[in-house]
Amino acid sequence: MGPLLPAIIGEFGLSHTQAALLTAIPTLLMGLLAAPVPWLSRRFGRDRVMLAALALLTLSSLLRAFAGSVALLFVTTVGIGAGIAIAGVLIAGFVKAGFPKKVAIFMSLYATALALGSTLSAAATGSIAAWTGGWRWASGVWMVPGVLALLAWLFVTKRSVAPAGAPAGAPRYGMPFRNPTAWLIALFFACNNFVFYACISWLAPMYVEAGWTPSHAGLLLATFTLAFMAANPVFGFLSRDEDRRLPLALGAGTALAGMLAMALAPTVSPYLVVAVLAFGTGGSFTLSMTLPLDNTRHAEETGAWNAFVLLVSYTVAAAGPLAVGQLRDASGSFHSSLWLLVAVGAAMVALTPFLQPHRHRNGVAEAA
Repeated sequence: MGPLLPAIIGEFGLSHTQAALLTAIPTLLMGLLAAPVPWLSRRFGRDRVMLAALALLTLSSLLRAFAGSVALLFVTTVGIGAGIAIAGVLIAGFVKAGFPKKVAIFMSLYATALALGSTLSAAATGSIAAWTGGWRWASGVWMVPGVLALLAWLFVTKRSVAPAGAPAGAPRYGMPFRNPTAWLIALFFACNNFVFYACISWLAPMYVEAGWTPSHAGLLLATFTLAFMAANPVFGFLSRDEDRRLPLALGAGTALAGMLAMALAPTVSPYLVVAVLAFGTGGSFTLSMTLPLDNTRHAEETGAWNAFVLLVSYTVAAAGPLAVGQLRDASGSFHSSLWLLVAVGAAMVALTPFLQPHRHRNGVAEAA
């Protein structure tokens, strides 16, 4: 939605803070809806819940293109966010059940697929809007991948690596609210997603405001998502040990360097700076999604940890687009918003030494 925000602001008369809700709402729902998804999966079966979520996402994407009011614009955004949220929670348990010895590789492939979709949409959306003369076709066309996703998961359902529902008598795992490691993982992921969704929302509008065309700004956003995508397999294949603190620090430090460069000189080599920022963010993202799997033994337990991490991290991350929009409204420029992202990036780096899997710490203590 980033390249389309200026047009939507103009048509509906939204403030920058209100426009930020178009990306903040899905992000917030990714957190809030994480909690009930494990129960839904047990009650109705993982594949049925996944198909329902994809159907909701597809239908809402189509209806948003026809929104004639601010209310319908936001209602359909809620449907999109709910579909994304429910589907996203289910992936980690699917990977843990089907590929328990290769979780880093398969989560990096998943993250790469996410970034590939983001890259294609970021690169094409601005151009589609220019060709069609408005934001509606450029928004609604993305229901087509939703249809493809439905067909893909129907195929997965027929070749499922896990039973449709949890077997009777299977152990139940609650979310790890009392586990310090789970909180640290959630906070690190929250910082990374805060930066990611703030950039996805406002990177293109920031440069449109500076005089770039929407298509040109969309290419810059595509550079962000392309570098983000490139980092996913690189960090996934390099990080073979369950103790991933060194590559996490490398990713967070790279992201911080990009944020500092952008805050100090946003017009100097923006494509290079954005690529550095995105590469670090992408590496941190794929490893962050792997951390709950490193700390658990069973698919059901992984689902509970993943739901907890998403609940905390995406609830916090939803503030990213809003905070940037509010600072832009208050100050009249994006300068202070960029320094906010620098502060969040510094917090990411500070958290990395504490992200050793709790099983490793327990093992060291027992050996001592």
